[in-house]
Amino acid sequence: MRELIVNLGERSYPIYIGEGLLGDAAAYFEKNGISKKSSILIITDDHVAPHYLGQLEAKLSQGGYPVVSAIVPAGESAKSLTMLESLIGKALQGGLDRKSAVVALGGGVVGDLAGFVAASFMRGVKFVQIPTTILAHDSSVGGKVAVNHPMAKNIIGAFHQPEFVLYDLSTLQTLPAREVIGGLAEVVKHGLIWDAGFVEWCEENAEKLLGLDPEALGYALYNGCSVKASVVSQDERENGLRAILNLGHTIGHALEAVAGYGVLEHGEAIAIGMIGSARLGVRYGAPQEVYTTTKRALEKCGLPIAIPQNFDSEAIMKAMMHDKKFSEGIMTFVVPTAIGKVEIKPDVPVSWVREIVEELKREEKQL
Repeated sequence: MRELIVNLGERSYPIYIGEGLLGDAAAYFEKNGISKKSSILIITDDHVAPHYLGQLEAKLSQGGYPVVSAIVPAGESAKSLTMLESLIGKALQGGLDRKSAVVALGGGVVGDLAGFVAASFMRGVKFVQIPTTILAHDSSVGGKVAVNHPMAKNIIGAFHQPEFVLYDLSTLQTLPAREVIGGLAEVVKHGLIWDAGFVEWCEENAEKLLGLDPEALGYALYNGCSVKASVVSQDERENGLRAILNLGHTIGHALEAVAGYGVLEHGEAIAIGMIGSARLGVRYGAPQEVYTTTKRALEKCGLPIAIPQNFDSEAIMKAMMHDKKFSEGIMTFVVPTAIGKVEIKPDVPVSWVREIVEELKREEKQL
């Protein structure tokens, strides 16, 4: 078992990464001060519940924790105000109080939704992240929680840090292949923004990662969480440095919105967005290697690198205008200057972005 600490003063918390950790869930809850006198609400989705909900309920109950559970539909459509209202009702029916905790058992969608329930219920109760996807190694760390509006992703949200993150790598073995591939986008992203050597490692070990090799996965996810923890520790509320974690997300979120949430996996959309950011980087003077290496690393992990031809360019541009990173008529992008280094460009010309969108529609595979 590997352990990391997200250093945020009074809000610091540990990340535990290893195999079989669900079996000791009650011990981790007790170690991190979760009360046994108040009910715990576990929120999961209908894909994860058949695999792991019963085990988690049993282990917590055996450890003396009163547990209630809620199962939501899998996918981005669950991140809605309607679902938030329903889950608050479940918390009230389950007798949760100010000393209770909300537990996210699942991927990034469940983490975002459950986290926002925790942030909203009684103005904020404790929150625990138990990620079950590769993608969630990014979203489960850092305390950004939210639901969607039909016009914009994650536009209704808060910062609400978990008490701890319990990352049982055994749960990744039941992931569908497409979710494995999508999750690797955020793994590669952490290298692209922070560690050129890790990008090279991801390329060399892509087959092992796609095959869910435990040793390779453990190293990759520990490394990714380490990058996220380092960034968040320096900038909890995205006032500066933390924005680098949004590499590829401006275009990516727009693609998700235009496609209809759930049509493109989050990681797939972010991968295409990172190709767009690499193209922007080259326009700003970065070496061509930034583009070619980004493209090669993502393709080796099985990720898409082009915008589907049937996506409307104007709709994509309009969706980007609703993004949280669009302010006062100016587009802000995270742009690579080298592999492992990025900078925030607060004044990207809209005409350039429009051209990049068109270029992404013509992107060709190089493998």
